[in-house]
Amino acid sequence: MVVRTTPANVHDSRLAIALLDSIPAVRGKVGRPRQRPGIFQGDAAYGAAKIISETWERGVKPQLRKPGSKHGSGLGRFRYVVERTLAWFGNRRRLRLCYEKDGGIFQGLHDLTAALICANKLARLENGF
Repeated sequence: MVVRTTPANVHDSRLAIALLDSIPAVRGKVGRPRQRPGIFQGDAAYGAAKIISETWERGVKPQLRKPGSKHGSGLGRFRYVVERTLAWFGNRRRLRLCYEKDGGIFQGLHDLTAALICANKLARLENGF
């Protein structure tokens, strides 16, 4: 999981490709490690033609709303995962509003929350939940 905090007036789509490029390699089977995810999912804010073409150029299938389509992102049941994860971030009171004067501290709190979310998810998988 990659998390990047920005000021409120920065549109989500401006950092989409930078976030995609910053995802670290995934360890898997013996051999060449996978460098990128297989699918890039996002809501309507990420559905610009430029983002879709740059995603294809990186060998990743974009699962984004096409420009000009009227309804929905096309994510269907996968949208729940995004909304649930955002709710988990919101459960941390310190992250609901930015009380920090330094953006680095606020980014650090988000990174820590992401690590805790991943650790909790892995612990549940190990226990069979």
